[in-house]
Amino acid sequence: MVKPVINEGIKEIQKHGSKIFSSGPQMLPSVSLMIAEGAIRSVKDLKKPIITIVNSFTTQIPGHAHLDQLGAAVKAQLESMGVNVWYTNIGGAVCDGIAMGHFGMKYSLASRELIADQIETIMGAHPCDAWIGIGNCDKIVPAMYNAMVRVNIPAIYVSGGPMLSGACNSDLISVFEGVGKFSAKKISLPELNKIAECSCPGYGSCSGMFTANSMNCLGEVLGFALPGNGTIPATKRITNAIHQHVVNPERIQLACDAAKQLLKLLKNNVRPLDILTRDAIDNAFVLDMAMGGSTNTVLHVLALANEAGIKYDLKRIEAISKATPNVIKIAPSRPEVHLEHVKAIGGMGAIMRSVYEGKNQFINLNTKTVYGTLGQYVKRSPKPDGKILRTAKNPFYPEGGLAVLFGNIARKGAVVKTSGVEADMMKFSGPAKVYESQEDALHGVLKGQVKNGDVVIIRYEGPKGGPGMQEMLSPTSAIKGAGIRAALITDGRFSGGTRGLCIGHVAPEAAAGGEIAIIKNGDIIDIDVAKNKMSVRLSKIEIAKRMKALKPFVSKIKGGWLARYASLVTSADTGAVLKNGV
Repeated sequence: MVKPVINEGIKEIQKHGSKIFSSGPQMLPSVSLMIAEGAIRSVKDLKKPIITIVNSFTTQIPGHAHLDQLGAAVKAQLESMGVNVWYTNIGGAVCDGIAMGHFGMKYSLASRELIADQIETIMGAHPCDAWIGIGNCDKIVPAMYNAMVRVNIPAIYVSGGPMLSGACNSDLISVFEGVGKFSAKKISLPELNKIAECSCPGYGSCSGMFTANSMNCLGEVLGFALPGNGTIPATKRITNAIHQHVVNPERIQLACDAAKQLLKLLKNNVRPLDILTRDAIDNAFVLDMAMGGSTNTVLHVLALANEAGIKYDLKRIEAISKATPNVIKIAPSRPEVHLEHVKAIGGMGAIMRSVYEGKNQFINLNTKTVYGTLGQYVKRSPKPDGKILRTAKNPFYPEGGLAVLFGNIARKGAVVKTSGVEADMMKFSGPAKVYESQEDALHGVLKGQVKNGDVVIIRYEGPKGGPGMQEMLSPTSAIKGAGIRAALITDGRFSGGTRGLCIGHVAPEAAAGGEIAIIKNGDIIDIDVAKNKMSVRLSKIEIAKRMKALKPFVSKIKGGWLARYASLVTSADTGAVLKNGV
């Protein structure tokens, strides 16, 4: 455990909360402004706690377009309980699907730091006693978790919920893979247009075990969110028409329940750092391995551990993966199973129960959560149904849905979603086909440059090199949709929607002088997922020769805050967090 660095001002808020405003007559100008805005009605109202709602509502992201309705419900619930309420919206939220395939994706990972910093700013400038985060997609969820730990006053998180699946169990990945099918002349443009029009039926984080849903599900086990946070759908269909829906009453009720629970946390002074322990992180990775979550969960949970000052590394994650069977497969690994189906069989509690009853040594049911203990949730959850969720004795795969690989091109590790890899691809060798960016790789795939047996290398797309560690969903989906039997390795990252032998988060990244930078076209790459190995067939002498000749990295980005981000961001194996700058 490394004690996290805390600003003195945040320490004061942790100690005094909104009582800062009643510390003396010198604070009355601030109080007067609070009366003007309607947060309080009189000086006497300062005797009541102030709760801040931090909402990431925006109509630019389908997972967020209904969060104003959840926010209104939470505000009404809190006010009915006699507390003062501040309500703020934060900006900088990015939809990875909309940002995919163009320059905008460089902002996605960076937005995690931007959003956490905004929340710290809000809490620091407007001290309160507790807060509730309302978010949903991609980097917003981990940003809110990071901010909960950084500020460390009573807090709870509630998501907007997953999107329902589209026609014929389709989802966003159906569209991405449809592009690959179209490029391979397997479907027509009108057919592709039809897939695009019916695969994403309404509000919610994209249906499937992608990054947003993975992090929302992990929140239940980390202890930051109530049961159902990751699985209760955002909407409810009101007719058989694909786009006819309303915000799900169950989701609104969950938001109100979270508001009620927050006041209990405040009363009992339960704070995020009371909840987030090494054991809680172990529990989260057990769930992650059991369900085969997005590879991005590794990046975000490592960042969360760093925020809390908890030492945690890829080797421990690999140990958990070896001990945890993959008992459930969810889209994209099993395209017909989506989050609404997972809810129907008991959600995260049922998954954890399956693994717990299999005697997993990394589970600790005594860990504290915002709703009590993890055991209270797991022990009352149903047993595996045997179809969607299997027992630990009869899993889909005897080890976890994620694996960490090491080798001479990934000294500090790389991550693969094993639950999405076909059995005959678990061991693979082939010649490297090297691209210096995601855009070049996508162009190469669509132009037919990538053949069966190739190992596609996409480099200089890591946290520093990209910058921002772009997701590689476009090229991976194009490969899959075109039916090409190829592997892909990158120092960038993948969407949770990626499936196939796709290995990301290679560390050290090319921009930091990692060995992935010296691979040449035609070099033979050997991958053995079962043995956690990935290497290039080069002698140590040849590797040293190429490393010596490697030219220093020069960033593509010269201005704006992305340039500042690139200068401060660290490697993927540490969660791609920013240096403190001190």
